[in-house]
Amino acid sequence: MTDTNKTAALTLDGADHELPVLSPSAGPDVVDIRKLYGGAGVFTYDPGFTSTAACKSTITFIDGDKGELLHRGYPIDQLASKSHYLEVCYLLLYGDLPTAKQLEDFESRVTNHTMLHEQMQYFFRGFRRDAHPMAIMVGVVGAMSAFYHDSTDITDPWQREVASIRLIAKMPTIAAWAYKYHVGQPFVYPRNDLDYASNFLRMCFAVPAEEYVVDPILSRAMDRIFTLHADHEQNASTSTVRLASSSGANPFACIAAGIACLWGPAHGGANQACLEMLKEIGTVDKIPEFIARAKDKNDPFRLMGFGHRVYKNFDPRATVMKQSADEVLDLMGIEDNPVLQVAKELEKQALEDPYFHDKKLFPNVDFYSGIILEAMGFPTSMFTPIFALSRTVGWISQWKEQLSDPEMKIGRPRQLYVGETLRDYVDIENR
Repeated sequence: MTDTNKTAALTLDGADHELPVLSPSAGPDVVDIRKLYGGAGVFTYDPGFTSTAACKSTITFIDGDKGELLHRGYPIDQLASKSHYLEVCYLLLYGDLPTAKQLEDFESRVTNHTMLHEQMQYFFRGFRRDAHPMAIMVGVVGAMSAFYHDSTDITDPWQREVASIRLIAKMPTIAAWAYKYHVGQPFVYPRNDLDYASNFLRMCFAVPAEEYVVDPILSRAMDRIFTLHADHEQNASTSTVRLASSSGANPFACIAAGIACLWGPAHGGANQACLEMLKEIGTVDKIPEFIARAKDKNDPFRLMGFGHRVYKNFDPRATVMKQSADEVLDLMGIEDNPVLQVAKELEKQALEDPYFHDKKLFPNVDFYSGIILEAMGFPTSMFTPIFALSRTVGWISQWKEQLSDPEMKIGRPRQLYVGETLRDYVDIENR
């Protein structure tokens, strides 16, 4: 961030106020309004903070017009095709791609922290059997501060490091055990001889009665899903983690807050909504009817999995996800799956329709991810927990970055108050 030597002028009630303009390494310039209230006595109004930069960051950059997503400067398509999830985790956490020795050490530290404290089993069993896996994850992750006291002091750099590794390592176990509890099967312990994605799949689908061998294609597809969801700049859940962190809350509480925010259907549930829409359409011959409904401004129906709040071009993650969908469904022998056929034909017809092209409603990452997860055997209730597992490293990276920022302040958004002004209390007998 640099001062551009430019200023923005604001004239209010005949008085002129100059506001500094800051220049980022990428993206639009930013008007610095930190001293606006002190100098002019006014706030700014920005519902959803869609035009407000609330922090400095060096982690992830998105150019929605170009359809560009960079992690520490590296394009997401290169990372998804050439790298793997734990290497991307290292990149997000520490700023650079690791050497072979650094990666080996990092993978070893993660692998050797995948087990949960044995007493946490009782915490899982305290939930109702039909509890949603996300409800379990919010509770269990929040409770980690009661089990791991030696990594809650945010002023200690080493404790911050230990908490980071623990969260990345244990989240697959927590998510898998939430799934096992949800379906009434025994918990499966992690194994140190498996890679991150394979270990997660085994903990989800292995049973004591028989051996489970993870197919490398499924493992690779799972790893790509983790990678494509690792971080996405200052979205709602990441902003929630930063806001919780600004109060000095412990890392487990902050990540639990992020999981709770992600649970919202407008954020983490998009791939589930997309899959449900494809099933509602049902067959290829009904696609024109649903496309017509989507174009009808008087019809509340809209196509899920198309368009994105940030991307005004193709979602760079969608191409990689589509490739994984083809590989997984071919492996599972269900390439003639009716949901997949509807998805492919819907994509084709929508991209050929000027309405969707003009409005830049292109397929996004959620369009195919739900199909992949269902083909693997996951129920829709597990889609968002897998998203939370993937995004944990992004949340932690943002949390660590904020704690090291000398300009960090406790979050305190302002408001445009439109309620009653001062009035006197009226005794109850006179109301």
